[in-house]
Amino acid sequence: METPVKYMCVLAFLVSMTIAGLNGVDGTAYYYGPCGKHDIEKEAEKLEPCTYASQHRRAPVSELCCTVIEKKVKNPACLCAVLYSQTAYNAGVRPEIAVTIPKRCNIVDRPVGYQCGAFTLP
Repeated sequence: METPVKYMCVLAFLVSMTIAGLNGVDGTAYYYGPCGKHDIEKEAEKLEPCTYASQHRRAPVSELCCTVIEKKVKNPACLCAVLYSQTAYNAGVRPEIAVTIPKRCNIVDRPVGYQCGAFTLP
């Protein structure tokens, strides 16, 4: 009689650990932040080709900047976090101008109307 109780305890333990493990995997996207496992400050460094265009509303946007932004707009939460990062601030990025870059690049699949801090993506 003792053996089935041990097996039931072991089985219950394994089931509970499996459920806990699955819940942990599901919640990892929120654990890391808006850019997933990527560091926001390092992601901001990748937007270096867009620095001048993010400071001046009428400045032409380089093709390299448009290529980088096109990848970033797939995750608008990450893009917003990058625009408000310390690295972007130190580079002189003005978020109210930077949010206009996807439109200035004529990116078709941009998140129109996405609220990015105090500004909305056009």
